[in-house]
Amino acid sequence: MLIRVNLVVLLKLILLMKKITLLLSSLLLTTALSAQLFSDDFDALNVGDYIGPSATEWTTWSGALGGAEDAQANDAQALSGTNSIYFLGQAGGGPQDVLLDFGQEYTDGILTYESAFYVMAGKTGYFNFQANTVPGTVWAMNCNMANGTVTIDDGVSSSLAVGSYTDETWFTLRIEANLSTGRWQGFIDGVCFGVWANSINQVATVDLFPLETSEFYVDNVSFDYAAYLPSQLNASVAGFNLGGRIAGTYKSPTVTIVNAGTDAITSFDVAIDLYGTTYPESVTGINLAAGQSYDVVYSTPIQVQGGIHNATATVSNVNGGIDGDATDDDACLVANHVIPAPGKVVVGEEATGTWCPWCVRGTVFMDRYENEFGNFWAGIAVHNADPMVVTDYDAAIGGFIGGYPSSLVDRGPEVDPSAMDGDFYERLVTPPAAIIANASVWDAGTRELQVTVSATFDMAADDSWRLACVLTEDGVTGSSVDGYDQANAYAGGANGEMGGYELLPSTVPAAQMAYDHVARDIAPDWNGEPTSFPATVNVGETHSVVFDFVLPSEWNENNMHVIGMLIDPNGGIDNAGKSTIFSNTGINDLDTKSTFRMYPNPTNTVAFIEADFDGNSEVQITLIDMAGKEVASKNYGAVNAGSKLPINTLSLETGVYLVKVTVNNIEMTQRLIVE
Repeated sequence: MLIRVNLVVLLKLILLMKKITLLLSSLLLTTALSAQLFSDDFDALNVGDYIGPSATEWTTWSGALGGAEDAQANDAQALSGTNSIYFLGQAGGGPQDVLLDFGQEYTDGILTYESAFYVMAGKTGYFNFQANTVPGTVWAMNCNMANGTVTIDDGVSSSLAVGSYTDETWFTLRIEANLSTGRWQGFIDGVCFGVWANSINQVATVDLFPLETSEFYVDNVSFDYAAYLPSQLNASVAGFNLGGRIAGTYKSPTVTIVNAGTDAITSFDVAIDLYGTTYPESVTGINLAAGQSYDVVYSTPIQVQGGIHNATATVSNVNGGIDGDATDDDACLVANHVIPAPGKVVVGEEATGTWCPWCVRGTVFMDRYENEFGNFWAGIAVHNADPMVVTDYDAAIGGFIGGYPSSLVDRGPEVDPSAMDGDFYERLVTPPAAIIANASVWDAGTRELQVTVSATFDMAADDSWRLACVLTEDGVTGSSVDGYDQANAYAGGANGEMGGYELLPSTVPAAQMAYDHVARDIAPDWNGEPTSFPATVNVGETHSVVFDFVLPSEWNENNMHVIGMLIDPNGGIDNAGKSTIFSNTGINDLDTKSTFRMYPNPTNTVAFIEADFDGNSEVQITLIDMAGKEVASKNYGAVNAGSKLPINTLSLETGVYLVKVTVNNIEMTQRLIVE
């Protein structure tokens, strides 16, 4: 069934009704002019009919109708009536690639898309929003359905919202995008599962595309539009995240407030309701103009509890009173917090290169995973055809990927670097066969490093299992002459935001680049040491392999990590251990020399520095711009354990900065994006 409405006539009628209502009431807060523009339940088609020729709103990625890209009416499943459309992914995804054209590029007002999905057991579903009428220009939003979880991302931030569904059961997914205020909201079967601020705030089409692992049905597709007229005073909760999903960790939630009214906002309160407790935070002394946003980063971290929890963030006391639109004063979130398997460390290997213009996406997300996942994550950037290449490592990973950038999580299926979080959480809860520990002996005079990687088994094994060791380095720099310039496809912002790279040129000079997680060596090779274990390994036994390295003088041992890996008989990584050269560490016990946490990043007000300070740490923080100029520096002296050190960014110009944290003469560097 196809429904088309004469929008012009309907809008005139609604405007007339609004005028009458205004005469009767002076309490009108927000005016919305809406109409359903399109709906289709496919019941008007015969089984086997292609949907492309049935309505001008349906098309395909290439524009070809009635062929391999098109979808056909199917009566095997239906939420209502008799028909739906069926998608089955082939190798590499597709060939089906169906577009629903919204008719224009919407940049304001409220656009709502709704459709019902039926995902087959063990399979996945997927669709995305395209920002432009010409597909393939800018992906505005991605929606992945896998393992009973709906995950929303915008290609810049992972897991903006997470909901749940049941395999082989129909569920209705609705996305409401208020493009005027930047507030996006998701519903499953009418229940809110997330509110977020999408980095790409423009929508033109929806793209239904089956990934290689996809098999799903779609029914009852519709979209509509409502104009939006702002109130005089309106603080809108446009985004809300808890900062992490790993039970037991401490995370500082972030609530994004947008001034969706016309009057400036100078103060407000926010409150998060979670775990049966209300966590308040107050903001004063600001001057938030219409259209501007403000990230409220909680000053006191909240300990993450395992399981599924409903959370709500609410804004109130705006400018000391009540704002004019209560409909956007709160935001929902379904927090699916995972409990890590004991002793688990997940390895993410990213294939990248300075020559690859899209690989800055991997750079951004690898840093974000490091901040979000902490010591449960071991990130490795495997470079190709540039000065940081490790030839054997590069050749080995090249056999498992189809292009650049790409990545493997515990050497599972190839995924884009922006999508490693799904595989990470799946692997994090998988019990490992053994617990991995590293012990290092470093000779500064000879620059010889001896690493002992040990595996203590919780289940029986044999000699088909293997140990390997990888060295990585952060803060790697070089000259343009030597090939350290980074190609950048996100320059200028035409391809969307990407962690500040949209503010940098298409070729980022080497002087502005510091490469992290760089693979420096792998021993003995991709497959691991074949003599790691005897023919029979019993539960409780510990076996070790010693790996010897000589570090070139240009490698900074203070910025290096040791990653010991247990490789299973199928070539996957079962578990890992992560340490520094200066620490003999077991599981999730990094020394303060190794890293620090910085959040929020990007920021426009303040960022916080946290590290596992030992109570006697001498700490200095230096801020450097991309021209290499020191713009701020502070010596904190002795810092107590648990300290959180602020960086005020209000006076800084928009751009990318290097934050250098020196702890007891050990230097660590991360990039900070100031918006």
